[in-house]
This record gives sequence, C-alpha cells and structure tokens, in this order.
Amino acid sequence: MDQEGQKSPSGPCVDRSTLVSEDGKNVKSVLCQRCGSKVLCPGSAQFAERELFLPSMRKKTSITQSEGSVDGDTLTDHWVVDDMYTFENVGFTKDVGRIKYLICADCEIGPIGWHCLDDKKSFYVALERVNHA
Repeated sequence: MDQEGQKSPSGPCVDRSTLVSEDGKNVKSVLCQRCGSKVLCPGSAQFAERELFLPSMRKKTSITQSEGSVDGDTLTDHWVVDDMYTFENVGFTKDVGRIKYLICADCEIGPIGWHCLDDKKSFYVALERVNHA
C-alpha cells in the first residue's frame, strides 16, 4: 500500500491547491528538501503534468555512475521553467544519455528534476522532490 514509487493522482503529500496559482504558477518558493536552499522564487515556474522517470535521491557522484537498471520513481507533477537562469540555485549532472538531471547546487542531492538536451527550453522540477515555503 505505501510502497515508494507508486503513482497516485496528485502524488503523496503534495497538495497542489496551495502551491499552484490560478494562472498555473508556483505560489511559494521551491526549496531543497535536504538543506533548504532556494531553488525557485514564487511565480517563476509553470505547473505541468508529464510522466518523467527520476532515479532515487542520492549524492551527485552516484547519480552519474549508475548503469544498467536504476531504481527510482515515475513522477507526473512538475514545475517547468524555460531558461536555466530562472533558477536561484540548481546544478546539473553530467550527461546521462540525452538527459541532465537537476540537483541542489549547495548540497548536491538529487535528482530533483530533469532536462533533455534535445529540448533547450524545458527544465522540470518534480514537486515531490522539493519543499515549498
């Protein structure tokens, strides 16, 4: 019942009604779950639903080294920005195929999000991988 990675309509512990404004923007600051560093300011990201697979949260060094089968979650609720300079504090892993994973630039925990190198204008941050304040 409470298995990690099980998909639910709005995700566990994420109440979108308090996070998304009428125009689809983030109402609150987006923060790293581990160190509390600010990732996005209020009003800087658009809410989007898209199924994306993110490996399990860990330090940057073990994200890029994982080959073969990877444990993780398929997440659907994301904040999307179209310019990497919109972020207050985010880092990127080395390329993993055509993907760069987003991590906290301060504590290097992640991935908190996803960016495909084929799409220069879409940077996704999973709501379940961050805190809001």
